[in-house]
Amino acid sequence: MVFDALIARFRGADRATRLESLLDHSRKLPDLPAALRDASDREAHRVTECQTPVFLWVGVDAGEVTIHADVPRESPTVRGFVAMLAKRLNGATPADVSEVPDDLLDQLGLGEALGMMRTQGLTAILGRIKRAVARAAET
Repeated sequence: MVFDALIARFRGADRATRLESLLDHSRKLPDLPAALRDASDREAHRVTECQTPVFLWVGVDAGEVTIHADVPRESPTVRGFVAMLAKRLNGATPADVSEVPDDLLDQLGLGEALGMMRTQGLTAILGRIKRAVARAAET
């Protein structure tokens, strides 16, 4: 599975190290392409279940997943989680994405570290990606 190595690494780390890794990932989220940043349908790409304004553009091209995301730098844990997802799922197959566990946050040991509200929002982000990939793969 795409996340096996990361899950193993996070399980072996303490809470502070896991959170620091999220912060490190937050600095690596690529900037959103200008065409998407200025898109007239931008609001349709917002993950409304998340308190942080998260915008996702998810597609499948030639059998490979593409994810573009816009998350404020002022929300480093959310931004870091989205960056982790994008890094590992960009270029993956739809089958790889469907195999990502719905309880990924808990498997990474982040569920209790981040609190219930943030965990619900991050779980919604993962769900949105999985549903969008499944829809795109059907067309």
